[in-house]
Amino acid sequence: MKIAVNIARIIVGLLFIFSGLVKANDPLGLSYKMQEFFEVWGLHGFNSITLPMSVFMNAFEIIAGTALLIGWRIRLFSWLLLLLIVFFTFLTGYTYVTGKPTNCGCFGDCLPLTSKSSFLKDIFLLILIGLIFWKQKFIKPFLSEKLNIIKMVSVTIFSFGLQWYTLTYLPIVDCLPFKKGNNISEKMKVPANAIPDSTVITFVYNKNGQEVEFTADKFPADFNSTDYSLVKRYDRVIRKGKNNEPPIKGFSLSGPTNEDSTEIVLSQPYAVLLFCEKFSVSPKKWKADFEEVYKLATLKHIPVYMITAAPGEALEVIKRTGFSDIQIFKCDYKAIATAARTDPCLFFLKKGTVLGKWSYHRMDNVIPKINNIQESEMLPPPPPKMPEDTIVEDSTTMEQ
Repeated sequence: MKIAVNIARIIVGLLFIFSGLVKANDPLGLSYKMQEFFEVWGLHGFNSITLPMSVFMNAFEIIAGTALLIGWRIRLFSWLLLLLIVFFTFLTGYTYVTGKPTNCGCFGDCLPLTSKSSFLKDIFLLILIGLIFWKQKFIKPFLSEKLNIIKMVSVTIFSFGLQWYTLTYLPIVDCLPFKKGNNISEKMKVPANAIPDSTVITFVYNKNGQEVEFTADKFPADFNSTDYSLVKRYDRVIRKGKNNEPPIKGFSLSGPTNEDSTEIVLSQPYAVLLFCEKFSVSPKKWKADFEEVYKLATLKHIPVYMITAAPGEALEVIKRTGFSDIQIFKCDYKAIATAARTDPCLFFLKKGTVLGKWSYHRMDNVIPKINNIQESEMLPPPPPKMPEDTIVEDSTTMEQ
């Protein structure tokens, strides 16, 4: 039994550390997943605190996993882990049964699991943690108390420090579809190996005040236009497909006239995109660095675009910062949140392919990339603007 308990301790400890590290790489990802759960349950008031909850949850997984591995305060952490895994099992079970949300985000975007896999994983962990809780007397610390405290303090600092870094400078490992090297246009398409949903046309008719439902190949024997009145028809999914959704969804750019300009932007030889979701950071903190990028891009005839969910606020920001030539495009905030994990975030594209992306703290990192562009690759300079009072004579008039 002692051997079984210690094997369970090692497995659970490593899994919790791994899970915490994967999610600590992108705390915002777990934050958005929490918001999905709260939206489903109608608890919208909790959306504002999901990021702190995410940070503490990720840190706790790393800390608890480490405590379990070194056998420190095992009574406390066996209780906490048991309560946590019961809660996780409820969440994954709810997702598996209802399909809402589509997955629980247990290992973040880097290792997406199906709802069924997540639920079975938590059942397995629940059994192991139950064993640890039951036979915790077999787990003893193998380091001195002083060394254990030093180790736990170090792990705690690391857990929160890692998340501060990734929230400030973007995830260390980018697992999102807008990552460096990906072509945005291609990622907006359904994968070539997609298996579509299998559907059947289903009719809903009213008969004597009651709704009856049947498929096109199973009409009732007494069907006639007198007794039955059509209510609706729909396609019912009888078998879910696989890999049949594009990695990037909802990325549509529209200008002042609401015309879709997505392909125009993504087809540019080079382009600088400044993603600003909510302008949560004052422009004073990023204006100076962005100004260098803006001037160099303008000198090289590279278009600079601002992508935002709040174009009205963007206009006010531009007026205050003086970047008058930036074209503003509106985009869905969820697509922006997926693309840009900091607000603002800078992208450098080549014909829609992401050459680099940077937090507003490191915008100047794009400057060497712009400087390396050959003159033959650049767009020709735009024609000079004519004064408003200039009159261009009609060619037929000139001939006369």
